[in-house]
Amino acid sequence: MAVYRWKSFLENEDRPEKPRRFGVTEIRGPNHTSLFSHNLLQDMLESMGQFVDGLKFTGGSESLMPKSFIKEATKLAHEHDIYVSTGDWAEHLLQKGSSSFKEYIEECKRLGFDTVELNTGSLELPEETLLRYIRLVKSQGLKAKPQFAVKFNKADIPPTRARAYGAYVVPTTRTSERVEDVNVLIRKAERCLEAGADMILIDAEDVCKYADSVRADIIAKVIGRLGIEKTMFEASSAKTSEWFIKQYGPNVNLFVDHSQVLDLECLRGRNLGKNHNSVLDSSFFLV
Repeated sequence: MAVYRWKSFLENEDRPEKPRRFGVTEIRGPNHTSLFSHNLLQDMLESMGQFVDGLKFTGGSESLMPKSFIKEATKLAHEHDIYVSTGDWAEHLLQKGSSSFKEYIEECKRLGFDTVELNTGSLELPEETLLRYIRLVKSQGLKAKPQFAVKFNKADIPPTRARAYGAYVVPTTRTSERVEDVNVLIRKAERCLEAGADMILIDAEDVCKYADSVRADIIAKVIGRLGIEKTMFEASSAKTSEWFIKQYGPNVNLFVDHSQVLDLECLRGRNLGKNHNSVLDSSFFLV
């Protein structure tokens, strides 16, 4: 039985010790929109580092910070058995050519990063080029994490406002957002894994925001094809995290804000499942 400071997980809950291959919690770390110091990071990791598996620099924040701070941050994370990810800044460097991307990978390694994230939506690269960059990241001894976004037309979501029986409903104007063919997305992700990618990050904010019977099937299909161990979902809110734990149990991999870590770990330890009598239901996600 894995015992933590103020709670414990039962053996039959299959909650592994770090380093974990599933049930991973990655948190949003330093960014350019908030004040972030070495002392703050140290306090955060000392208080809840045992529940954190990964730390991500978001929005290209590493490009605005002194290299000395980045090295201190990555070193501190490693002391707590936490890997460090670059976030999705690589696509900005590709505008200068593939040679600058290679230099970026080498610099990431020198600074102590463990994982390089590749936002496929922003990169807009031919598939073979993306696979080549994944192999380049792996050749430097780093982990590669491609990110895919799942989007769909909001007109597919039924209205949730109350109306009188038989009342006329004005048709919803279709937006410019196109429905992403999830099978195409999954096949691209599968090829990334075949090329050596360690995990696939899914930005499914739209799907989770409207996580009712209409589009929750997308998440089920992604996990069914890629596997829960190789997939991480970005959970933009505590309710989204709870929905994932309720549907897929404590072993689902989630990327969350650092403020959600303790609540998320409590959810993982409560052995939530589809038959759990939580008050959570899909209405939390409807607008």
